[in-house]
Amino acid sequence: MENRVRVNFSEENNPGTGLDAVAFLARALADENRLRILSALRGGRKPVSLIVEELGISQPLVSHHLKELRRARLVAVERQGPFVYYSLADQRILQAMDLLLGLAADLLSQKSSY
Repeated sequence: MENRVRVNFSEENNPGTGLDAVAFLARALADENRLRILSALRGGRKPVSLIVEELGISQPLVSHHLKELRRARLVAVERQGPFVYYSLADQRILQAMDLLLGLAADLLSQKSSY
């Protein structure tokens, strides 16, 4: 039996819409390990133990970053018995990451005009 875990968002975790919402998401994405976790979830839901194994970072660190990604509503969590599985909350996250990767590559390949 599947149980979806619901996170109760307080006012401080509810950025609204507009530029404040973009800034809220940008802060959540502004960590390489969080981006690596989101990339690891590209293939579908995974338990924490598999994310730890694939990324080679400690379980407490993965759990910390998953908590932040959950707070930003970027990942969904499901419990099945003793196991906790994470997945992308919205597939558009991958499109946004791909767009940012392309932008970063283009900008960083340009010579600085300063």
